[in-house]
Amino acid sequence: MFLCVPAGPGPGRYALPPTIGYINHDYTKPSSPAYSFHSRMSSNMVSVDSSPGPQYHVDAKITRFGKDGTPSYSMLGRKKKTAGSFQTPGPGAYSPEKAPPLNFHHRPPSYTMAFRTRYRSVDPVPAPNRYTLPNLFGSHVPNKSSSASFSMSARRTAGGPAEDLSMTPGPGRYNSTDPSVYLNRQPSFSMQSRHNIPIDALRKPGPGTHSPEKVTAHLPRAPSFSLGVRHSEFVTPLIVDVLD
Repeated sequence: MFLCVPAGPGPGRYALPPTIGYINHDYTKPSSPAYSFHSRMSSNMVSVDSSPGPQYHVDAKITRFGKDGTPSYSMLGRKKKTAGSFQTPGPGAYSPEKAPPLNFHHRPPSYTMAFRTRYRSVDPVPAPNRYTLPNLFGSHVPNKSSSASFSMSARRTAGGPAEDLSMTPGPGRYNSTDPSVYLNRQPSFSMQSRHNIPIDALRKPGPGTHSPEKVTAHLPRAPSFSLGVRHSEFVTPLIVDVLD
């Protein structure tokens, strides 16, 4: 009996990376995180101090990025002035408004008021108030055109329009006519004084005693009927003898 044996190398001959573990793991296969178990630490580390500890002073201005760049100021006394020290002028020492205009800047006009000069003793030039101009009011200016002018005089007694030659009465001499004479007259009422209360013992009827609505003698009225008393059938009728 013959057994066929392959001529090639077996599977163990190939050096493939392992799929178990973390070191030299096959990168074509997924791997989980690996943790290592260490032996229990000795209790001697509690008494043995191998760290610097808080004994070092770390400045508050030192950060993990370096020194803090915030500006800081110190309050000191005022420095004494010396003859050789230069004093820098402050903002109030400058007057930019007094500087001459530059670059064709516009500037408002400025004027100065000086004291009054002394009068000259001899001055042949007359003052402005010595000249007189002709009056331009009225109609007496020969070389100027003017409007018509009128004069108002007093009223004449004789020969004037107010003189009444015919001696007729004026409109104020006539009395005004009552409008009731030539127009429709409106009703008029007179208000008299209150009558005295009678003091006699006679009893007089008041306004409530009269009944004018019951008076129909002189007014037209509707027919009225009266119902009499019903008589019995057994009443003897009235028999009257009629003489021939």
